[in-house]
Amino acid sequence: MQGEKPEQAAIRELKEECCVEGNIIAEVSHTKYLADSQSYTYIVDIGRQEPQLGVDPEFAVPILVDIAWFSLKDVPERDRAFLWFSGLLAVPEFYSEVEQWGDDISYPKDAGK
Repeated sequence: MQGEKPEQAAIRELKEECCVEGNIIAEVSHTKYLADSQSYTYIVDIGRQEPQLGVDPEFAVPILVDIAWFSLKDVPERDRAFLWFSGLLAVPEFYSEVEQWGDDISYPKDAGK
């Protein structure tokens, strides 16, 4: 929305799309892609609320199809890369888990062909 700070937009989108109220704990990343394209990632406390599918008033149809909690071991490597890019390594619990992963290379053998 016009004149809205990124923090305000994040909390508004959380309420619209996941039906929960939240408090920003920290900003973990701010990335500029182009002159007019930016991405922010925040750690947000939602307490014991359970997210539900909401509706984004900017779109005529729901843009989320499901909400689920995953442990990192259940998240595909490709998606973990997006999480890292989003700044999740700044979260101490995530970083501690990553430190325990070891040194094995798991890059797909057929990638790049």
